[in-house]
Amino acid sequence: MTVTSVDPYREVVLDKDGDGPAGQAGALAGLARAGCTDLVLFTHGWNNSPSVATGLFDRFFEPFPALSGPGRRLGYAGLVWPSIMFSDERVPDYPALRAVLPERAAAVDRIEELLAAEPADEAALAEFAGLLRELTGTEAEGREAVGAAVGDAAPVPQFLVGDPAMVYGMFADALEGAEGEAGAEALFGGNPAGRLWKGAREALRQATYFTMKRRAGVVGERGLGPLLGELGRAAPGLRVHLVGHSFGGRLVAYALRGLPAGARNVKSVTVLQGAFSHYAFAARLPHDRGHGGSLAGLQDRIDGPLVACHSHRDSALRIFYPLASRVSRDDESLFGDERRWWAIGYDGVQAVPGTAARSLGAVLADGLPGTGCVSVDAAQVVTEHSDICHAELARVVARAGRFD
Repeated sequence: MTVTSVDPYREVVLDKDGDGPAGQAGALAGLARAGCTDLVLFTHGWNNSPSVATGLFDRFFEPFPALSGPGRRLGYAGLVWPSIMFSDERVPDYPALRAVLPERAAAVDRIEELLAAEPADEAALAEFAGLLRELTGTEAEGREAVGAAVGDAAPVPQFLVGDPAMVYGMFADALEGAEGEAGAEALFGGNPAGRLWKGAREALRQATYFTMKRRAGVVGERGLGPLLGELGRAAPGLRVHLVGHSFGGRLVAYALRGLPAGARNVKSVTVLQGAFSHYAFAARLPHDRGHGGSLAGLQDRIDGPLVACHSHRDSALRIFYPLASRVSRDDESLFGDERRWWAIGYDGVQAVPGTAARSLGAVLADGLPGTGCVSVDAAQVVTEHSDICHAELARVVARAGRFD
């Protein structure tokens, strides 16, 4: 795949475990030998094919050549990783599921059959629940594993091991609340069995969300972080600017966990509509002062600012991300609008003392702080979750990286 809007461009490919072809760090280091002073590395979030990802890279990078200031030459890289759509559509994309989870293709086939038939018996619901555990790789865990880490990535959500009729009924209730009375009638049509299966369909969406959430963290920490460390050793003068959209924001943030000690080549990180907790970088959680966020303090590994662009107009983060976050715990209701479940792409960095809050206009006019966390309200241009290809957001990245 090629990107035509910028040059020189390199593509980085990492699999679900963070592994990739040999020589990728060397190829990026070659940009420095070609005279590049700065590397802008961008990665997608929910996606379903390398070609779709590359098309996004092409559109996103288009404004950047005009933003390079005196004495700066930009190089570009797009990071492709195996992810899947998590939109507000209710019809699962089964071919995409099979593509990103080929080892679970048989489970996907049976899930598709059950959701099409909607059988009115508890045994079918129990079978569906087992298939979701197989799909997410948590089939070996039982009820005692709820809230416990799977490897080093994320706890097993309660909805994967709870009573299926109860869980899917709760999902149906949540969807009904989001849609309102008229929308609920269209969704469920007064059919009790169909109502549970609509909840089961939402559980499938949440299962894919859970899988991609874990995967983004693994790819960032085990793949991109070490790759950046290798690049720093091969091209110590190359200034690196990480940009990620949605779960790609989680990926580049988790790369900071995998960055070798002492590496200082990451000069900025910009998260666009990030699909991870707004408390991720907090040393202490407001609702649990004895614990911090999963990335607490790691913004200090950036030799520059951590910028989180957010928009209250992002319906995916306003409705579906909080729902997914709440059901990952077994001690909370599916209902309510508690701030604790909001995403960093919805209201920016929270509970980190000293975080600066800026409007998009202020950033474009006056720039950004040179270090620390910065929340940028991008609702002026970002009208929905995937609405990130704007010259204004490219300029935010340039201001964060101090290369304009």
